[in-house]
Amino acid sequence: MPRSLPTAAALLLTLSLAATAAPVTAHFDGAESEHRWALRDLNPRLPADWTPYQFLIIEMRATSPQRFYLTFHSPGLSQRRQMQPMAGVWIRAAIPLQYYRQPNRSGHDLASVGKVPRNSFWISTGGTYGPLDKVEAIGITMIAPLGKPTIEIRSVELAQDDPGSDVLGGKPVVDQFGQWIPADWPGKIINLEQLKSAWASEEAALRPGSFGYSKYGGYLNTKARATGFFRVEQIDGRWWFIDPEGHHFFSTAATGMGSGAGDSRLETRADYFAAMPPIDPNPPPGVRGRTGFYSWNLQRRHGPQWTGKWIDLILRRLDDWGLNTIGNWSDVHLWDRHKKAYVVQLRGWGMETGFLGMPDVFSDEFPKIVDKAAAEQCAPRKNDPYLIGYFVANEPPWPGRESLVVDIILDRPPTATQREAKRFLAAGDTPERRKQFLYRAFDRYLEVINAAIRRHDPNHLNLGLRFGGGVPPAEMLRASKAFDVYSLNVYSTAVSRAVLDEIHAATGRPILIGEFHFGVPARGLAAGLVQVRDQAERGVAYRYYVEQAASHPAFIGTSWFQWVDQPVAGRMDGENYNIGLVDVTDRPYTEFIEAMKTTHRRLQAVHSGKTPPFDQKSRPQ
Repeated sequence: MPRSLPTAAALLLTLSLAATAAPVTAHFDGAESEHRWALRDLNPRLPADWTPYQFLIIEMRATSPQRFYLTFHSPGLSQRRQMQPMAGVWIRAAIPLQYYRQPNRSGHDLASVGKVPRNSFWISTGGTYGPLDKVEAIGITMIAPLGKPTIEIRSVELAQDDPGSDVLGGKPVVDQFGQWIPADWPGKIINLEQLKSAWASEEAALRPGSFGYSKYGGYLNTKARATGFFRVEQIDGRWWFIDPEGHHFFSTAATGMGSGAGDSRLETRADYFAAMPPIDPNPPPGVRGRTGFYSWNLQRRHGPQWTGKWIDLILRRLDDWGLNTIGNWSDVHLWDRHKKAYVVQLRGWGMETGFLGMPDVFSDEFPKIVDKAAAEQCAPRKNDPYLIGYFVANEPPWPGRESLVVDIILDRPPTATQREAKRFLAAGDTPERRKQFLYRAFDRYLEVINAAIRRHDPNHLNLGLRFGGGVPPAEMLRASKAFDVYSLNVYSTAVSRAVLDEIHAATGRPILIGEFHFGVPARGLAAGLVQVRDQAERGVAYRYYVEQAASHPAFIGTSWFQWVDQPVAGRMDGENYNIGLVDVTDRPYTEFIEAMKTTHRRLQAVHSGKTPPFDQKSRPQ
């Protein structure tokens, strides 16, 4: 298929390798595998000085959806970014060079700041920044490549204007069930009859498991002071949630328990799909009418009145699998059933219009915005015994970027926070003082929000900010003493015991993991943030992660991210990870689920210190 050419006005340098030679092919194997090409080997006319250009355009085909690093090598400087293409098809990837030159200034949490979506791939934005005026080579690196994948490159160009990123042939790439057409695997759904048979088999096998849970999910063989609401207590040197009836409670959850599954950009890429999901004639306020492939499959499974039946099935699954908490980002209809403990992510503090997640906290309007949001979200739930508590925010992206945030505050139109920043920095504008100013703003942020939550709901726990990645700065740890629980998201093979020790020593609070996962690059889906080699190894990885963390005295729960695999054509930020407990056709990953159940039966003994944690690590290759 001929390529779409950029506009005539575009400053374009091009030499198609496909027109003169066979594509360049790279094979990846081993723990870490890199291929590097001098520019002349990719396109003899590529200059070393990329200053006039805004996009690097690569036509490529990858056999695997596995992420890789795309690196630009200059004398004494290597600038690399993670990239994940759609697999099994030729794509045009128009890579914005701005994310190699300077930090991303948009977004409100780590995910939105850290990557940008394109139609046929996504690319990360963080790393080493600098001019692209002496580029000598381009490299591609894979970490723990699975199945000896290959990448073919047939064209490399530079352009001033964006020619667009796209799948260049073989459309459609997504079938009517939401599966990736270019890939095949055992159990891939061919027709609805096959799918209905699988659904019936699963439902026939579901039954409540033997986990010893109370009606709220606590351990029936324990007893502490009951208050009618969830709380936390340190007992014999070990922290626990205490459920409303006074039973010790260790939280096991899955996030994103909803029917939408993150499908987005459907209409703008209609030719990617063999069939489009139906339009919901009565969508909830603020929700688009187009359903996604997961909800379409739920409609196929349960019929016209599918929502209530789907919720009933989820609750049966939770009872069978030993998950005692409805996790973050989940459908409110699940909470309304009041059959499981749940947590709520609070929103509406003005972060989306703020400065990398920091609102205009010194404005007169900020307390009013916060009070209104807390009143709307907390007051209606204040008497609900099934609610564990609230997350205040998600993965603040600015720790480590304090000076950049101040730049953004100073560069934008006047605000109260800008006025305060100028006043504070008038006594000296240094990186350390910029950091001090931002933590003054952070203290103000927490003071106003925490007070509003407590004002409108004095009964439930403040679960903190779900910090992302490692131990935050000491200033943030000190401020976290105001929370009832310290929550963080850790995407790794295990939660470092040293990290848990440091957090607990600094805050004195029990610790909750808000997100973690493991995935496999297969079925057109990427592995997620932590890769294992197959579905059985996902179960091994889950057992090791959860039990090792649960053995720490301050640790009180984990929450898997997420309920269902991400859409194979990518969610709003391009992610398409194999991280579900169920796939897009609403079938559980059985080997994984069985391993989860084994760990859930052991957690009380592991956290009590009576049983050693599972100690077998997973294999990435």
